Amino acid sequence: MRIAYIAYPTSLMLASANAIQTWTTLRELRQQAPNTLIIIPRWLREPSRFKEVGATHLQRPAIGKLSRFKKSTLWYYAERSVFAAMSAAVVASQRWRGEAIDVVYVREVIAAGWWATLWGPLLNIPVIYEAHDLESWNPSRAKETWVQPVLNLLDRLTLGRSAAVASLTDDFRQLLARLGWRKPSDVAVIPDAFDDSLYQPHDRQQARAQLGIDPTAPLIVYAGMTFSYRGLDRLIAAFANLQQTMPNAQLLFIGGRPAEIAQFSQQANHLGLGESVRFLGALPQSATPAYLHAADVLVIPDTVTDVTASPLKLFEYLAVERAVVLPNIPALREILPEQIGYYFERGSIQGLEQALADALTDPLRPEREQAGRQCVQDHTYRARAGRIKALCQQISQKFN
Repeated sequence: MRIAYIAYPTSLMLASANAIQTWTTLRELRQQAPNTLIIIPRWLREPSRFKEVGATHLQRPAIGKLSRFKKSTLWYYAERSVFAAMSAAVVASQRWRGEAIDVVYVREVIAAGWWATLWGPLLNIPVIYEAHDLESWNPSRAKETWVQPVLNLLDRLTLGRSAAVASLTDDFRQLLARLGWRKPSDVAVIPDAFDDSLYQPHDRQQARAQLGIDPTAPLIVYAGMTFSYRGLDRLIAAFANLQQTMPNAQLLFIGGRPAEIAQFSQQANHLGLGESVRFLGALPQSATPAYLHAADVLVIPDTVTDVTASPLKLFEYLAVERAVVLPNIPALREILPEQIGYYFERGSIQGLEQALADALTDPLRPEREQAGRQCVQDHTYRARAGRIKALCQQISQKFN
């Protein structure tokens, strides 16, 4: 069996969670299925870490750049449509040379739409779509009024006509069943994962000594590539309230773009939080674990998606064996049971403050941290790649 894996990562140098998840999955998939054809777009001479996993790079169409003249996500939809056609040409040429492709695995919605409805049937190849959300729910979707019915149709056709769907959560699988778009048996749940070469338990005090952090301060850490749509304003407000009873507590942010950091730094200053809140900015991926190790509590104030919420940080937080404060939504409870995580009502500043206080003062926190680590021990990228390979084998055999 040979897989064609088609993706459209948002950063070829792994500066986004989307890119990290794609790259690390491919790193492990190439170990288990070495003949996998990986198709990725890039600009001419653009540096790319995806060369390390043997990706075939196609020249990225420059259609999206037209948004400089007329701002619209539709330009990017057109760009991905052209890329889908280019990827189909590569797969067709491979087959004509006698290098068969047995299944196409796509993790980008526009390309998946074209593959599920046109290129897959035309080339007689089954298509698996790894769905990360409904495009009609995407905060970055095209906003033109007339486009919404088109996006609804795109979701329905892509999810309905793929040979199978890979979902990050069971909650999304059940949604597709309620909508009547897919039977649960047609949807494989393949959650996100953590890189076990980076994220392991480590001594808290050693990490603080290494980083020059007060060994006695209650320390809350948030780590994320971007701050958009993550509810960080509520986290800062909750922390300001928490400081009234824990004046020596500290809040540390890792990641974020300069404009985002400026925005939330201004909020923290306005609340008089001073040096108790620090923004470290973007760090190399290899530098992040030490700050997670130093923390007492790691926090997820909110998620961008709902039924498909499977944030990388949840798996990484749990892998380093630290308490996790997070919003109470079903998709997250699939990974972390309520009796282990410190849950709060989504969107509630008071609830978030209470969950932080509960985690910081809980005498049973070490036991819950160890239990959290157990929850994700089978969610390494090696295991994730194995689940993808098994799904591809299943669909390939069923199709043939």
